[in-house]
Amino acid sequence: MSATEAISNRLKYMQKGQPFSRVVFAQVGSRAAVDKALSRLVKSGCLERVARGVYMRPKLSAYTGRGVRPSPLSIMSVITKANGETIQIHGAEAVRRLGLSTQMQVVPTFYTSGATRDIKVGNAVVRLRHASSDRLQHAGTRVGMVLSALHYLGKEGLSTQVVSKITNAMNGEELLKLRACRMPAWMRSALLLIG
Repeated sequence: MSATEAISNRLKYMQKGQPFSRVVFAQVGSRAAVDKALSRLVKSGCLERVARGVYMRPKLSAYTGRGVRPSPLSIMSVITKANGETIQIHGAEAVRRLGLSTQMQVVPTFYTSGATRDIKVGNAVVRLRHASSDRLQHAGTRVGMVLSALHYLGKEGLSTQVVSKITNAMNGEELLKLRACRMPAWMRSALLLIG
């Protein structure tokens, strides 16, 4: 069975409009064979290339009849997962989600263990900014979000009221995990004052 046939057979079971990386077909054949097969499937209309190395089965909107595009965030997730990167919510967004600010990010930004770069999808952009492993602890959890917010606010932004509001948003287990994280001395002392 050729790489194109093998990929075509597997595509039938994949959800339309859901982005995926070419890495999911790595066991089908060599990288060159998989890339060539994916290119053929794009030309035939069975697949759509939405970003470098990211594809999806075409999906039409029931309302407009036009093709549905995946969100830039879902494409960013596929790319970072395929590269084995850790991503964490940016401090500005973490502060907003914790109710400490009402400002929205104009361009969605995330911290990453990978290289700093912008991922463009059509007219939309998602920014990835390289960050130290200290900022990526407990990525994707409430503990990680709080840690990201604390780093973003900095020493000057941590009043007793702010720390109290942040710690009240967490349960006891999450608070223990937060206190066990690697963090600067100023952050640790601010957390120890509450509690």
